Amino acid sequence: MPDERLPTIGRCYACKRTFHYDPATVTMFLVDPETGFPPGMTVLGGQRDPAPESVRRAERRPVCPRCVEQAERHLAAQNPPEPRFPTWP
Repeated sequence: MPDERLPTIGRCYACKRTFHYDPATVTMFLVDPETGFPPGMTVLGGQRDPAPESVRRAERRPVCPRCVEQAERHLAAQNPPEPRFPTWP
């Protein structure tokens, strides 16, 4: 029994659903508790250099597998593979 890890119950950062997870294997995000965003992200979704104090106070928040899968599908749709054209003989 000492080898088994007990799952943790928490809320997904993206969809706010409650799910159980293994903290060693789940995808985690650093989130600044004052703003609710990852350090360095603006309210409009832009990026900037994160302030050292926002990185220092950031907490790790879990993301459920369903949201990770949706994000991967969205990323794949946004970045389709380059077209391949046949070469001349």
